[in-house]
Amino acid sequence: MSQASVRRKSNEQPALLDTELEHLPPELRWREWMGRVEAVIFAANEPVPREVLARVVGKNCNLDLVIDDIRSELAGRPYELVAVAGGWQHRTKKVFGDVIHAAFGATAGQGAKELSQSEALVLMCIAYFQPITRGELSSFFGKEVSRDLIGVLRAQELIASGPRSPQPGAPYTYVTTKNFLSQFGLDTLRQLPDFEALEDAGLLSKEKLLAGGIAGLPDGEGEDDVVEDQVS
Repeated sequence: MSQASVRRKSNEQPALLDTELEHLPPELRWREWMGRVEAVIFAANEPVPREVLARVVGKNCNLDLVIDDIRSELAGRPYELVAVAGGWQHRTKKVFGDVIHAAFGATAGQGAKELSQSEALVLMCIAYFQPITRGELSSFFGKEVSRDLIGVLRAQELIASGPRSPQPGAPYTYVTTKNFLSQFGLDTLRQLPDFEALEDAGLLSKEKLLAGGIAGLPDGEGEDDVVEDQVS
């Protein structure tokens, strides 16, 4: 092929995808939309948000109903379509977790990670009270939360830097990430166990925790029992 032909091909506009499919009868149009949506989700390495799926279906397509129909068809399969981290993703059903572990020795496709007890406790506090500083976290536990522990959570992309605190010195705060939601099978932070209900009932409050109302971090953080992330 000549260089001129290569240049012409590189300059060609990609064919526009027919999303409306008006030439198809309604039932076949719906089946095509279902296939497109499932194909995009299946091909992705992370949860696919609504705006991405909207690119492959017609403007009058109800994505929620399409997702419901796909889920119904997967009811008897070992994997399912789940809402997680603001999008949708194919995941193996939890009941098959032991089978996958026996076959591969780890969670397939998820890069299984383990958290120590200390790391899990700190991550829990960040999830509930974000944005939160390392100093506030240290107050929760009655001992310093080390930079190394924070570094572990950052390296696993479970937390990230948030806005600077208005406290003297403007220390950095920490917040959870989309990867945190994905690892623990959450669509939004609203799916965390309802801490506000505990506050309303007078059973627990951020002020009490800052006054030392939470169990301290265990000694010898590197020797804690590990807590495995959700298998899915």
